[in-house]
Amino acid sequence: MLAVAGLNAFYGSSHVLFGVDLTVGAGEVVVLLGRNGAGKTTTLKSVMGVLGSRTGSILFKGREIGQLESDEICRLGIGYVPEDCRVFRGLSVQENLEAGRRAPRGAASAAELWEERRIFQLFPDLQQFLSRRADSLSGGQQRMLAIARTLMGNPTLLLLDEPSEGLAPLVVQDILDQLKKLKQTGVTVLLSEQNLKFSLQLADRVYIIEKGSIKYEGTAESLSTDRGTLETYLMV
Repeated sequence: MLAVAGLNAFYGSSHVLFGVDLTVGAGEVVVLLGRNGAGKTTTLKSVMGVLGSRTGSILFKGREIGQLESDEICRLGIGYVPEDCRVFRGLSVQENLEAGRRAPRGAASAAELWEERRIFQLFPDLQQFLSRRADSLSGGQQRMLAIARTLMGNPTLLLLDEPSEGLAPLVVQDILDQLKKLKQTGVTVLLSEQNLKFSLQLADRVYIIEKGSIKYEGTAESLSTDRGTLETYLMV
C-alpha cells in the first residue's frame, strides 16, 4: 500500500532524513521505532506532505505522492494523527467528529464505513462526552478524539505519531487496548513510537530509525529477542 524509497528530508539547510526506505502492506501495522529526535515524526510528516522539503519516492497504492500537498494526500485516503493531537479545542466532541467526516473514496460496505456507531464501539468514552468541549477532556481522551476524528475521514492508511507519548501508564494501556481493537478491523497503520513494550504488542513489522537512517527492519517477534539491536538503538 505504501512504499517509501530513498526519502531525504530537510529543515531549511539541515538534512534530517537520509535515504529512508520502508513499506507498509495492506492490513499491516508497521511501527517506526526510535529515540527522541531520530526522525520518526519527520518521516510521517514527509509521507503526509506536511514537510515540503523532501526528495525521493513515496508511492501510495502505486501512485507517486511525493510532490503532492497534504490536502491532496488526505483526499487520496491517508489520515494523519500528529503527536500533539490538534483537536478543535473550542468545539464539542460531536463537532470534532463531524469536522472529520468524509466519504470513502471507493465502495465500502456499511460494516467497513467509519461512522459514529463504529467509533463508539472503539472509543466508548467519547459517546459519554459528545456535548463537552474538546479542551475539557483529559490528555488521553483528546488522543482518542484525534484518532476518532481521523477515522471519520475513512482513511485507507492511518499515520499515528507517538500515541503513547506523555500519557500516564493506565491511560497508555487504554490507548493500547483500543488500538488492538482497531488492528482487528484490518485498518492499515504506520505508527511512530519510542515505547518498545507498547509497540511490540501492536506491530506486525518494525523499523528502527536512528539519526535519520533506517538501521533495522524485521518482525516484532524477531526484534523482541534481538538484544544487540535493542541495546544499540533503543538502550533497552
